[in-house]
Amino acid sequence: MSETQISHLSLRNPRSVVRKFQARPQHEGDGAVVRRSIGRFELKYYDPFLLLDEFSISAPAGFPDHPHRGFETVTYMLEGAVIHEDFEGHRGTIKAGDLQWMTAGKGIVHSEMPASQGTQKGLQLWINLSSKHKMIDPKYQELQGKDVAKVSKDGIQVRVIAGEAMGIRSPVYTRTPTMYLDFTLKPNAHLQQSIPPTWNAFVYILEGEGIFGNLKSPAAAAHHLLLLGTGDGLEAWNKSSKPLRFILVGGEPLGEPVVQFGPFVMNTQEEIDQTIEDFDSCSNGFEKAEHWRSQSMLGFEF
Repeated sequence: MSETQISHLSLRNPRSVVRKFQARPQHEGDGAVVRRSIGRFELKYYDPFLLLDEFSISAPAGFPDHPHRGFETVTYMLEGAVIHEDFEGHRGTIKAGDLQWMTAGKGIVHSEMPASQGTQKGLQLWINLSSKHKMIDPKYQELQGKDVAKVSKDGIQVRVIAGEAMGIRSPVYTRTPTMYLDFTLKPNAHLQQSIPPTWNAFVYILEGEGIFGNLKSPAAAAHHLLLLGTGDGLEAWNKSSKPLRFILVGGEPLGEPVVQFGPFVMNTQEEIDQTIEDFDSCSNGFEKAEHWRSQSMLGFEF
């Protein structure tokens, strides 16, 4: 579909906002502060999404060595930078605008720590994997900010983290079919964005305030999560005098049982018990965990 066709998209059944949450600050990791909107008491799981955190860390706080199994983590930096390293020897810096799409699969132990002094801010999304993908080998997809697909038109800018918008597509491969779009709307801009009708979708507002679903809806402000109902897309308006920035995320529901124990997400309690045993015994995907420590744990100095 061409960019011109997208910009004049006419939605037959725009999605309305069915639930709204304010993400309040809480402490996680080692001194880090997060605003958690998915993965909290009121919304433990929104198939296929396990967690959404807007995080803020300042040295020496961060997310030191910890494991994962059974899902993917998507780290999208908004301000500053974090250093990522894992027991496979993968190490790098995720800077503002950069994306890391990590498939934990059968097991990874890694750390995410500030790359410099000052406050580092970003988003981390956890996406569940289907049973057939939970025990695959760990993989990474990484994009620098300059390589993230983006376009501006009619007062709307979009950065396409995953999926497609306004005629451009992200190169990121999503094992669980997912769209992840970072929109900025100038004052008086009006957005229409299609969403596959069978997918679950939500909006998380980063800056400003906007109207979502229909013009009669009350405006929603920064740090709010909006769950969208059924339909073929999203309509949004910026009726304020300042820019509106939000992410639109959608995914195909897996429809499978979810059993979670902290950073481990499987389909049955037996699989969770086996995961804990594997981690404790450094086996079946966690072999390198026995002797590995991140540089931050070894006394990393800025």
